[in-house]
Amino acid sequence: MGSGSSSYTPRTIYLDVDGKVQKVGGVFLCVLYILFFFHRNTAIMLVDLEGALVSIDPTMPTNSPKYLYYCITTLLCWTLCIFTAFALQSLAFRINELKTEVTNRLAMLEKRVELEGLKVVEIEKCKNDLKKLRDEMTSRGGGRVNCPCKYNFSDDGKKLTPRRDVPSYPKYTLSQETIEALKKPTFDVWHWEHNEMLSCLEYMYHDLGLVKEFTMNPITLKRWLLAIQENYRSNPFHNFRHCFCVSQMMYGMIHLCNLQEKLTLTDLGILMTAAVCHDLDHPGYNNTYQINARTELAVRYNDISPLENHHCAVAFQILALPECNIFANVDSETFKQIRQAIITLILATDMARHGEILDSFKHKVDNFDFTNEEHVTCLKMVLIKCCDISNEVRPTEVAEPWVDCLLEEYFMQSDREKSEGLPVAPFMDRDKVTKPTAQIGFIKFVLIPMFETVMKLFPQIEEIMVQPLRDSRDHYEELKQIDDAMTEKKTENMSLGGKKK
Repeated sequence: MGSGSSSYTPRTIYLDVDGKVQKVGGVFLCVLYILFFFHRNTAIMLVDLEGALVSIDPTMPTNSPKYLYYCITTLLCWTLCIFTAFALQSLAFRINELKTEVTNRLAMLEKRVELEGLKVVEIEKCKNDLKKLRDEMTSRGGGRVNCPCKYNFSDDGKKLTPRRDVPSYPKYTLSQETIEALKKPTFDVWHWEHNEMLSCLEYMYHDLGLVKEFTMNPITLKRWLLAIQENYRSNPFHNFRHCFCVSQMMYGMIHLCNLQEKLTLTDLGILMTAAVCHDLDHPGYNNTYQINARTELAVRYNDISPLENHHCAVAFQILALPECNIFANVDSETFKQIRQAIITLILATDMARHGEILDSFKHKVDNFDFTNEEHVTCLKMVLIKCCDISNEVRPTEVAEPWVDCLLEEYFMQSDREKSEGLPVAPFMDRDKVTKPTAQIGFIKFVLIPMFETVMKLFPQIEEIMVQPLRDSRDHYEELKQIDDAMTEKKTENMSLGGKKK
């Protein structure tokens, strides 16, 4: 008998099967082991040259072609062994192929993860470098830094992140007195905190029937209003209080002009939503600065109403978020019309288009037709313009603080323009403008002509809106006379002082 090791190293044995020498090893040998182990009474038996049984297991001794084991079995059983061996061998090859494929894919994924990780590191490094450079330029004060915009559209990764939880600002129960006051231009916007203003805006949407008309989810309305508030900056003038001011005046004009009976609920929703969104993310520097300083916004919008285009873009970025989409239950065609109408109204607030829009309305007002879509669109454009610049319609104690806020913002811009070597508008220059000079021309040549034109269509606004404008004009003209008299007296005193010397 041949001697063999009892180890489990791969082996080959030689068999005599029906007079033919068969070399058996690898998978085939494993099949023999398995069949014999699980079926002891199997029809396969091996005997050596001396006729002794050979145990079929991994410890069986190896042999050679000269010392064959005789296989005692049936042809069927032997054929089964062959087919089983081939099947297992094919499976083994397939497993090896899969292992190779998985290994290769893992290697590729690891490489991608490594590359992406490097990209993230590089991006963060680049951002930090840019921040350092910007801080350095700002600290020096000499270099021109683009007007900062909260939403940098060149950064594709920038996303609005409104609150996803149920909004928690307190729900104020508005008194009947407050509800009535909200409908009037005399409403004092300075007495209200942000949370109270949010509650007032929420009430307006419910009161006008907009929540029901557009099937708004009340929680979504709250989230949307919070996102709106959070996306107004803390500028001296163009801030969330200004947003509320314009929206409240729009709500007041809807009631004063009885627009519920003349316009559709969709039109009212467009007017209110455009008013709420009209100055979103205003950076505190006007279009003239944007264009002259060649800021990112001016470049992006080709110097065409860069701020107003930006306000529209931010408004619809917010509405694109499911948590804040108050028009989620409106069909796509209606939403398309609402979107276009809101964009038209916000773009109309660019004062560079004031003459063009007012002239168009003047041509329509004498024969105004509320069934004519073009007429109604023009009216809505004029209405949002009226509301946007309506502070002087309010009582003096409410209106005058807004003049201080506006001048503060103007002076911030003119100081920056001077430091950057850009043109400075005289009405924004702290060395040339006074309150009376800032207001008289604006009231006489912009506000009164526009409101008097609207008065032709809605005579009821004369007493409540137009007359206060005339009174305000007279008030500032009196102040100017006082200022002029004081300046003249000061000049005389200086002149007399010079002569004495």
